Amino acid sequence: MSEHVKELLELVENSLSVDGATVKVVDAAKFRKNIGKLVERSALGSDSTVGWSRYLIRAAALELGIYPASIHELYLARGRGDAPMTFTTPAFNLRALSYHAARAMFRAANKINAGAFIFELARSEMSYTAQRPSEYATNILAAAVAEGFVGPVFIQGDHFQVSAKKYTADAQGELKAVRDLSIEAMAAGFFNIDVDTSTLVDISLPTVPEQQKLNCELSAQLSAFIRENEPKGVTISIGGEIGEVGTNNSTEPELRAYMDGYNSEMKKLAPGKPGLSKISVLTGTSHGGTVLADGSIAAVTIAFDVLRDLSRVARKDYGMGGTVQHGASTVAEENFNKFVQNEAIEVHLATNFATMFFDNIPADLKKEMYAWLDVNSATDRKPGMTDEQFYYKTRKNAIGPFKAKSYALPEEAKAKLGAAWEAQFDKLFNLLGMKDTKQQVDKFIPSAKVAPVLANYVKEDVAAEDVSDLSD
Repeated sequence: MSEHVKELLELVENSLSVDGATVKVVDAAKFRKNIGKLVERSALGSDSTVGWSRYLIRAAALELGIYPASIHELYLARGRGDAPMTFTTPAFNLRALSYHAARAMFRAANKINAGAFIFELARSEMSYTAQRPSEYATNILAAAVAEGFVGPVFIQGDHFQVSAKKYTADAQGELKAVRDLSIEAMAAGFFNIDVDTSTLVDISLPTVPEQQKLNCELSAQLSAFIRENEPKGVTISIGGEIGEVGTNNSTEPELRAYMDGYNSEMKKLAPGKPGLSKISVLTGTSHGGTVLADGSIAAVTIAFDVLRDLSRVARKDYGMGGTVQHGASTVAEENFNKFVQNEAIEVHLATNFATMFFDNIPADLKKEMYAWLDVNSATDRKPGMTDEQFYYKTRKNAIGPFKAKSYALPEEAKAKLGAAWEAQFDKLFNLLGMKDTKQQVDKFIPSAKVAPVLANYVKEDVAAEDVSDLSD
């Protein structure tokens, strides 16, 4: 056993034992109490203890009955009418202190026996939050351990998006980047992936099928690649997308053109293999919302009828779980139950939780982060922009550079933040019908407990990429 491994075992008071690549939990209570030390080493370390920390957490979590899973079968059950339409699955992007945020989320889930919720990270977020898939998945699984949650955990690659700019310059290179990211993510336990080639929809073409042709063909190519490489015993839940958030609302002809083209291509590339479990549509929102000059957020009007009508088409004619709502953090809370009423299968939430981070951290840290933005994001300050608009637009860029200082916050500051997050999760879980959804998860989700591979963890980190033109 290496000295690095011995050091990590001492951090958790030898509550684990290691024999080669085999990890055993010797004392679960002691491990839960100390797991945060491995999380910090995973997030902030710079040697092989980083990879070993992540491997130890995933292997120990598996022994404790906590494992990454795909939500594919539950969504298809919804498509068949076997699962009730009494809930909408929330998918949360946890950008800052994701371990602490996830603990708050599991606490909220444990209170009401919730199971159908997703932790996600977009390709774009990996750079500015300084979290690769392995670190993010580690934080989520560790949080489940710490809070005594047991069962499948859904971790998702959000917006595994093709950059239109990079695709134009080097199509094969850009597609390879998304394929490589998919391999990296699956190895880390991301068993749900949203393939997003909607950036390549060309609305200047004369017919809807022509507009969607490249989108559905490339979606199918990436889906076939995922099917070829997914872990044995797991059917990755794959989502498709008709068009980018913030443009015109989606239509039934667009959905049909995309799905007909996608299914036709999948039959050629991966005959007999499953296709999509859900489809993202446009309903009038934008990622992050629109901040007004005084710092308030512009009111959002969602076309809930689009969610409902296209969900019905998705289920009836294509066997999917339904439609997905992106960019919902800025939707008024009193409207959240409308996602359930209008049969959306999934809703994505990110911005509000980042906002709560900045609203609850100590004033001196926030001031330091904003001063950093004044220098390092100065090119994003457009003429006429107020300070409130500038900081709201750019503050996510400070999350990664200040990750270590966030971890170093006093325990009382982290507790305050965790309590605020937990209260928000409580509220959203209630509005989205999460109570007792663990029963549906237990009924439909296969227990495919994929063991981690040590070589995927103890290796060099993947370099960050320029993703400034991609969606969150």
